[in-house]
Amino acid sequence: METAPDDAVWLLLGDRSPALRARVLAELLDVPEDDPEYADLAARRLTDADTLDLLATRPADFQESVLLLARLGHLGLDRSHPRVAELHERVLAEQRADGAFPLTLFRTDDRYSMIPLQASIPLRALAAVGAATDPRAERAYDWLVDQRLPDGSWPTGLVAGQPGGVPAYRRLPGSPGCRANTQAALAALVLHPGRAGSEPARRAVDLLLRRETRDEWALGTEISRMHGRERAAGFISHHARFDLAFVLDLASRTGISSADARIGDLTAFLRGLRGAGGLWEHPSHPDLGRWLTLSLSVSLRRLDRALARGDSWAGEGPRLAFRSGAAPAGV
Repeated sequence: METAPDDAVWLLLGDRSPALRARVLAELLDVPEDDPEYADLAARRLTDADTLDLLATRPADFQESVLLLARLGHLGLDRSHPRVAELHERVLAEQRADGAFPLTLFRTDDRYSMIPLQASIPLRALAAVGAATDPRAERAYDWLVDQRLPDGSWPTGLVAGQPGGVPAYRRLPGSPGCRANTQAALAALVLHPGRAGSEPARRAVDLLLRRETRDEWALGTEISRMHGRERAAGFISHHARFDLAFVLDLASRTGISSADARIGDLTAFLRGLRGAGGLWEHPSHPDLGRWLTLSLSVSLRRLDRALARGDSWAGEGPRLAFRSGAAPAGV
């Protein structure tokens, strides 16, 4: 079974960030939470400068509150922390009776009456801090799944009762759905313990893997966002870039394996980008290379473990041509 190269593990364990080191122990070395070294790092990450800066942040609006919650979850914090619990309740206080969150809370085009992102983006943040099975979150998940198109994708949304347009950069090859909305829905589903391997999640992966572009320049975009290097300025364009590290992370959480030929080709491409010591370089932010290495190493390990357990799955979706278009600077 392949895991991260030994050199990479030791280099990651030598990083200054206690949050990164704690995740290496838990996700690459299977160290239990009661292990003294892990417990020490888990405590120290609460007083690390990066964590303290986030905890002191006062978001300007709902969308920033949701992103802050996701970023805290990325560092390993959950609802047991008072500040995280406060943010968690603040987000859920805005929930509608049907499970979604009002579109007026987001920076979006007011012509839309429904956009699946109004549930998927808050859900991902809530799930990141351990709230996926909160009954209120479950209601939002049910609403989100109900918005699927017949082929299993998610639409851009509804304008005057009709599906909104899907510009080139957000197209799913061979589907009427919106890639950004489908990817965001998947990002929420895979953090739920009972929905990660569900039919909606696996179908979303199958559709996303139809697009076989190799946008090396976009690798690690989501890592950049989680560390505040790139501002999440848009809403519908939230996942404008096709970040292969993020796509592999999402896919690997559904139980897919490298037996899927598209996953096999993608992992071969990504392994080919690995540099000295088994580390990946972040194309835009060199200081985030170790976080990118952690993400990719964990994803590859999940794929190998799923194959070894014999309970993995492989998609049947075709490989379809995709022509990229420029993302708009607007919504």
